[in-house]
Amino acid sequence: MLVRAISLPHRVDLPGTWAGVRRGRHDLSVRTEASVVWRATRNAAGPVPLRFEAVGAGVEATAWGPGAELALDTAPAMIGAEDDDGGFRPRHPLLARLWRDLGDHRIPRTGAVYETLVSVVLEQRVTTFEARRAQRQVTRRWGEPAPGPGGLLLPPDPDVLADVPYYDLHVLGVEQARADTLRRVAASANRLDALVGLDLDEAWDRLRALPGIGPWTAAETALVALGDPDAVPVGDAHLPADVTYALTGTAVDDDDVMLDELEPYRGQRGRVIRLIVAAGIRAPRRSPRYAPRDIRAD
Repeated sequence: MLVRAISLPHRVDLPGTWAGVRRGRHDLSVRTEASVVWRATRNAAGPVPLRFEAVGAGVEATAWGPGAELALDTAPAMIGAEDDDGGFRPRHPLLARLWRDLGDHRIPRTGAVYETLVSVVLEQRVTTFEARRAQRQVTRRWGEPAPGPGGLLLPPDPDVLADVPYYDLHVLGVEQARADTLRRVAASANRLDALVGLDLDEAWDRLRALPGIGPWTAAETALVALGDPDAVPVGDAHLPADVTYALTGTAVDDDDVMLDELEPYRGQRGRVIRLIVAAGIRAPRRSPRYAPRDIRAD
């Protein structure tokens, strides 16, 4: 077990910051509590469970297993301590209030591009319920217990997931397109995780070059794994209506209109979206909730 104290240059709400890292309430690899978050992950040194706890004005990070030391080296970025808001000072009255009240919901940079992509790909073109169920089943079937305490499961080893037959994914409700993308992502895990060391533009280009990874999937991944505060998930079923409703009072279900409204905040557009989502602002719903319709890159 290794322990490290992290000083914070700004306020950090741990559960709020990890709202995108944790994919649903029943995520088997991430658990959040009032002032504590747990995560089971893998890095180049091996598997590791991490525990972050808010202590005074800082955070205490604890890690177990072969990947503990490397994980603690990158721990500040994981919890948003290295998040650069670029002097974000919104003039819009609602955004100014949200930034004042929820500014401690920072942008994390987990560095776990492969693991994030697995979860996000499972969310393509299906309902939230179907995506969360598939994620749990995939983790139970091909994940493994993380070393140390916490009771979490590690996401599937990429070498294992890359060789899973299509039928085994099909019986879990994962159709051919998503299954193929999952296995492709797993086979490219090392190259994908290396993207965190590149500048964001190049990382985006390489991420989008993988067949099956469209702008929605890339943005959802970049916002969490690469710490990109400007990532905008275009192609989402409800996000344009929610954002335009928050910023103008009128819900418009159109990506171009959403992008126009977000343009004054270029460089921090993902942060604006995070604030709106964290505040629970939703446009009036007129139809059943479906998952994002990812715009395919291939």
